[in-house]
Amino acid sequence: MPSLLLSATELSRGFDRGPLFEHLNLEVFSGERIGLVGPNGCGKTTLMKTLAFEEEPDRGSVNRHAGARVAMLEQVPRFKPDTTLREEASSALEELLAAQTELEQVAIELSALTDDNQRPALEARYDRLHALLAHNGAFTIEHRVEGILHGLGFPDSELDRAVETFSGGQKNRLLLARLLLSAPDVMLLDEPTNHLDIATVNWLESYLLNQPQGMIIISHDRAFLDRVANRIIEIGPRGLESYPGNFTHYWRLRRERHEQALKAFEKQQEEIDRQVDYIRRVNYGQLHKQAASRQKQLDKMDRLDRPVLHEGPRIRFGEAGHTGETVLEGVDLTKKYSAPLFKKLSFQIRRGSRIGIVGPNGCGKSTLLKILLGQENADSGEVRTGAHVKVGYYDQQLACLPTGKTLAEAVRPPDQPTYPEQRVRDLLGSFGLEGAQVNQKVDELSGGEKSRVAMAALAARDINTLVLDEPTNHLDLWACDSLEEALRGFPGTVLVVSHDRWFLNRVTDMLIVFNGKGDVEVVHGNWDIYERLVASRVAAAAEKEDRKAAGRPQSSSTAQGGSAPATEASKRKRKYPFRKVPDIEADIDTFEEQKLDLEAALEDPETYRDGRRALEVQEKLADAQTKLAQLYDHWEEAMELNPKI
Repeated sequence: MPSLLLSATELSRGFDRGPLFEHLNLEVFSGERIGLVGPNGCGKTTLMKTLAFEEEPDRGSVNRHAGARVAMLEQVPRFKPDTTLREEASSALEELLAAQTELEQVAIELSALTDDNQRPALEARYDRLHALLAHNGAFTIEHRVEGILHGLGFPDSELDRAVETFSGGQKNRLLLARLLLSAPDVMLLDEPTNHLDIATVNWLESYLLNQPQGMIIISHDRAFLDRVANRIIEIGPRGLESYPGNFTHYWRLRRERHEQALKAFEKQQEEIDRQVDYIRRVNYGQLHKQAASRQKQLDKMDRLDRPVLHEGPRIRFGEAGHTGETVLEGVDLTKKYSAPLFKKLSFQIRRGSRIGIVGPNGCGKSTLLKILLGQENADSGEVRTGAHVKVGYYDQQLACLPTGKTLAEAVRPPDQPTYPEQRVRDLLGSFGLEGAQVNQKVDELSGGEKSRVAMAALAARDINTLVLDEPTNHLDLWACDSLEEALRGFPGTVLVVSHDRWFLNRVTDMLIVFNGKGDVEVVHGNWDIYERLVASRVAAAAEKEDRKAAGRPQSSSTAQGGSAPATEASKRKRKYPFRKVPDIEADIDTFEEQKLDLEAALEDPETYRDGRRALEVQEKLADAQTKLAQLYDHWEEAMELNPKI
């Protein structure tokens, strides 16, 4: 039975510009993994700090229950000087380490004891310490520390490195490691996937799913919330609204609730209008008493407010001019620094396609982007740019934005000084930047606002190829959704570096995947299709290993010339039903042809003019590749086990 760990009652908090939130009530139970969502600036982080007792509410109270420990993920790294990664991570377990040291000391005292009168007290103390350490798994502390550090992407070679030598992103991962190791009863995780690549996020998801604590998680990573959260709470002008289930369920249910609330509001308005009309018609006649009665009923009515569904800005990129059939082409590209990033990499980007570049941090994604843009040279190979290609580049550091200028000046194309003021305002408005903000300085904006200004500047230019480096980093959930819709509707070509799996699934139709070891794979399809391919390969490899492990040596009776010789293969357990090898080979030929046809379809720009058709082709290709892997596996088994007739 879940136990109540943390509760908040009538919480209110505000600053000079007014209240952030008012009269919030919240309960957190063990095993709950709550995703806390809301627009940027709505007070999510302030609420978390209040729940963590790091800030005082203006009104209301926060209560821990059953002695629950509450801890929040730190955002600013603070470490002791001259400590190693392992030491800093282990500091999360200081109480257990102190108890372990005390246990060792008691054991020494017991072994040297000469006064038997002191023995019972020492033995009782030893037993208490031992029980405490056993209950908290303290006898495997080193294993736990190393396991979490490995999971968060730190190899053995870095565990005894000085903390001050790590990058800012690595230090933030260390903060996450300390919180996970401390294992509070309620974990408050504010953007835990920042600075993590996809492989590390996958590990973190699996880890959190196996923890018994209560959790509140702020995250812009929709795929992360979809897998981890079992409840979503949206914070907005009307307070907190709770939704059962994961992010997908929340995203659908919030719209359904809005539609129901809107229908109820409109129905009430119709009834009010009908009653007002009746009162107006009969108020001065013989039925004026009935009119007065109905007026009283109207005055007492609990009137509904028109529901407001928070949505993202109306992002739209311009009409893309025509380009050649091939937009960009990489031919045998090779690049290395201290280690190879990629070698002999070749690919072709067709007009109208949406390409995602993915891989671990530091594997060379942004370097490849810069090589394609001519900002950096490859060690060898060639980049070919198609005819009439006009590129608009969004860099994740937002260095493309001019400092010291207003939003209007930043968005107006530099080669078009007469670009109409109203068009600038309309364009900024479509990205959710309106009114007095137009004359605000770029330097005064938040990260999310700067991101939208940079994209508005791209939309104002005459471009047909968008190159975006981590475009969702500074955007909230609603702005991400709007950006995805805009990119899906953009008639030009899109090349994007991203770690956002939800974004990759909605936008891309081809991936360039780095594995971090110098190998790069080109995949036709989105992230889900790539994961299905990887899973099918892993399963096929595991099955092959299982078959090898199932092989047995020749029995002694056979070795001595028994009447029924049994080979190693004939004793293996058959996985697939018996089929003749030529029949399997015929199926392989059929699916190989189907695979070639589907790959050709994915290279045809016409395919991408119909988003549903493009997705259907991608799914069929993934199915064909999976079926081929099974057929080759079946063929191998048949070659080993079928009688040679």
